[in-house]
Amino acid sequence: MKITKLLGVAATAVVSAGALVTGTPAAASSDALLNTEMVPALQRDLGLTADQALARIQSETAAGTLEQSLASALAGSFGGASYNEATGKLRVGVTDAAKLAQVTASGAEAELVRFSAAQLDSTVDKLNAGERAADGAITGWGVDAKTNRVTLNVLPGKSGAVDSFLEKTGVDKTAVAVVETTSVPTLKYDVRGGDAYYINNSSRCSIGFSVNGGFLTAGHCGPGTVTGSNRVAMGSFARTSFPTNDYGHVRVNSNWVPRGIINNGTRVSGSTVAATGASVCKSGSTTGWTCGTVGAKNQTVRYAEGTVYGMTATNVRSQAGDSGGSFIAGNQAQGMLSGGNTSVTYFFPVRPALSATGTSLVLG
Repeated sequence: MKITKLLGVAATAVVSAGALVTGTPAAASSDALLNTEMVPALQRDLGLTADQALARIQSETAAGTLEQSLASALAGSFGGASYNEATGKLRVGVTDAAKLAQVTASGAEAELVRFSAAQLDSTVDKLNAGERAADGAITGWGVDAKTNRVTLNVLPGKSGAVDSFLEKTGVDKTAVAVVETTSVPTLKYDVRGGDAYYINNSSRCSIGFSVNGGFLTAGHCGPGTVTGSNRVAMGSFARTSFPTNDYGHVRVNSNWVPRGIINNGTRVSGSTVAATGASVCKSGSTTGWTCGTVGAKNQTVRYAEGTVYGMTATNVRSQAGDSGGSFIAGNQAQGMLSGGNTSVTYFFPVRPALSATGTSLVLG
């Protein structure tokens, strides 16, 4: 492989066999919030003003308290509840018409429904007990308080599989609403600096820093398709630059979520360049978390495979497979591990890599 000669270079990755390769309520005070970052997130994702977001939080908190109270008071006739964002009130279902007035008097909206919350929960319990009998086209089920039914999701054109499953579980079919969906649930995995990834299901390198839609790493690790440390398909290299530079940009698929952290929990808060002599640490998939100091900058390194310019030298310990791993000073991203020898490890600075790839760091 093209980087196999970098034996003394931590830039190399590791093959699975161990050989070296490329490797309207009054607004609540923001001070009362447990998480003040929630307000700007609500503004962004729900299209609210700051005052509207604060008012909604206050209204929803009151609705949650009221739901607990009514669920207890209504007992077996409680048919579930949901928050009505249009009115800012709690909508409560009851199976006993005689108790509608009780709900209204509490300040909630009342609705006569067929099934109690207990009946719907029991339906879910029966479906859960028979889960192994469910066809693969059935992707999940659960209570929907808004419709007063148990919603069962199935892939398009596969509704026939539902009838068989419901018969085997013995549930009341009228309590189940079948919804066809093209969406299949998948696990989400975090993209974290220092974690391993594999190129073309062979050589191993390390993640540098999460960026929008993917991550930065060493350019000599690519190109190719990428799987994560858990061997789950991750994405592919969108761009590599090696030699001259040594950076790579990997775009990840929807199963992976870039996080602004290193795999030991260190947050990434920016990319302020550390001074020569400052402490710096790196995370790589072979040697893990190791630290040292920043040495000379703007270093030209002549590998057998080509020359790389503008690198920074450190005395941080590293080995094969750490390629691409994160160098960080405090909470400031510094660069991605390129290579070195027994006494020096070089990293390619993160700032020119961000500029060249048109990406931005995901901050923690």
